[in-house]
Amino acid sequence: MSVTPLRALPLDELRQRSSSKWRTYPADILPLFVAETDFPLAPAISAALERAVRLGDTGYTPPDPGIARAFAGFAERRFGWTVDPARVRTTGDVMVGVVELLRAVTSPGDRVVITPPVYPPFFDTVREAGAEVERVPLVAPSVDDADGRWRLDLPGIEAALAAGARAVLLCNPHNPTGTVHTRADLAELARIAAHHGAAVVSDEIHSPLVHPGERFTPFLDASDDAARIGYAVTSASKAFNLAGLKCALMVTADERTAAVVKALPWEVEWRTGLWGALAGIAAFSPESDEWLDGLHAALDDNRRLLADLLAEHVPAARYRIPDAGFLGWVDLTELGWGDNPAAKIRREAKVAFHVGPYFGTEGAGHVRINFGCSPDVLREAVERVGALVSR
Repeated sequence: MSVTPLRALPLDELRQRSSSKWRTYPADILPLFVAETDFPLAPAISAALERAVRLGDTGYTPPDPGIARAFAGFAERRFGWTVDPARVRTTGDVMVGVVELLRAVTSPGDRVVITPPVYPPFFDTVREAGAEVERVPLVAPSVDDADGRWRLDLPGIEAALAAGARAVLLCNPHNPTGTVHTRADLAELARIAAHHGAAVVSDEIHSPLVHPGERFTPFLDASDDAARIGYAVTSASKAFNLAGLKCALMVTADERTAAVVKALPWEVEWRTGLWGALAGIAAFSPESDEWLDGLHAALDDNRRLLADLLAEHVPAARYRIPDAGFLGWVDLTELGWGDNPAAKIRREAKVAFHVGPYFGTEGAGHVRINFGCSPDVLREAVERVGALVSR
């Protein structure tokens, strides 16, 4: 059955939004940096929020707003993963959940493994939890292997845990590379962590956005070890563009880890936004599946279009088409624009990409491009960079 790709909203309408993407830079700059998308809301979400406005439903979030059951249904439909709603607890956003879980499973000064290049807040949340960052970079595909996959450095992670690191903060799927970690790699990571008595906290916010030909493996579903030592934190916010509504889920699959989450302070759960919960229920409902399929189709087209545009206009760029998400990790080192090419591009081409070095030292010479936009906007952005190259 063919799926009709979603159409992004027109630029003049998008510029009326008051979110970070549209208020950080002047109107002459095309914003393709922060992870917001340009599509209309799923109809079920709009209906839920419109109903809340009519009712004045703007109070405190109840103890059980229904999102745990909605997510369990979504996980079963989309991933074939059976989640016990009783082992799901809410909080304000994924990074809040990560911080609180790291506080619960580490002691001050403990080391936590992260795998750069990685989502910039990973560095800050580890420190906010009172721990220290232990960097074990991803293994990059070889220069000659355009179809190669970024991989976890499992021997490096094992060495870090053997030397005393107490937890791993995993990005699954990975941001910014768009890598979907294999079930085998996740199971081996779990085995290593279990052997060393370490916990794994898995940020799975991009999991609803795995592209055709790839299969997402929830960390907790990778193996018995993973279920026993793992914690997943996820949200509808990236796939359904709901970041401002503040609702994330902390998920466990074992009695012991569930007890850890249950013991977190009640204030962690009180940070959940009521509208975030209402929108999340609508997002995870079967009524939004058709919208999500249309989003997949649009992003699948755009991730390939970005490859074609770069090949045509910025042939020195290196870009591996991502397995998941709407973010392209692009190496511009050969252009000779320094460690932070995003600064030159923003200043001279009037296009805002995300700053590569923010993702770790491995991001020098790189930019992250948000292709969750219309093909025309993506084309204009890359053409502007191409014009800068040809000067």
